Amino acid sequence: MTSQLFAVCFHATRPSDLARFWSGVLGWELGDGPDDGVTIRPPDAAGFRIRFLPSQEPKTGQNRAHFDLTSASPEEQRQTVARALALGGRHIDVGQLPEEGHVVLADPDGNEFCVIEAGNKFLADTGFIGALACDGSQEVGYFWSEALRWPLVWDQDQETAIQSPDGGTKITWGGPPVAPKTGKNRLFLDLELPAHEDWETELGRLISLGATRADGGGADRVPMLDPDGNEFVVHRHR
Repeated sequence: MTSQLFAVCFHATRPSDLARFWSGVLGWELGDGPDDGVTIRPPDAAGFRIRFLPSQEPKTGQNRAHFDLTSASPEEQRQTVARALALGGRHIDVGQLPEEGHVVLADPDGNEFCVIEAGNKFLADTGFIGALACDGSQEVGYFWSEALRWPLVWDQDQETAIQSPDGGTKITWGGPPVAPKTGKNRLFLDLELPAHEDWETELGRLISLGATRADGGGADRVPMLDPDGNEFVVHRHR
């Protein structure tokens, strides 16, 4: 066994408020997190959680990762957009073209996300969160495929995507040019090692794949950086 994706985490200025926003948009259950912060849980126990952790660091530039939400029909897309706006989201311009079918929004903390139009074939076999879409290199896509043991489902023109063997949300990387990293990422992955698996062996495996250890952490929590310098955390089983 290897580390499993436990949660996608947001650094948030107001974790409880942001958790309520995303709980309302997604229809996920709101609950306490294992550490500081707030967690929302998907209706399918096999999916990942979303955690909201307190941080007062200001947002600098566009996030390196954002959610793509899917739509089964044009009406469902309109309903998702309307629900997000009613909960405190807003329209933003990130350079999208008028003829593009997706709608670009920001949550109350300024984190970008997209509501994808109906009929998107690439996200047809996912779920409501169709993708965690990332700005990143082909190398980092290969790293995460090996780190999570999720197969590559797209590898073309230096763009990559992976998906759990059980299906669900894809994680995608758009390939070059990759914008320079400015400050700490507001979104990061939280991994968990299954019980009875060897901790040091797993950390060594991730390092051999291209990760590096970052400062901080403790006996049960190790911060790391992937080959593109993105933060992630590995936990012992909780």
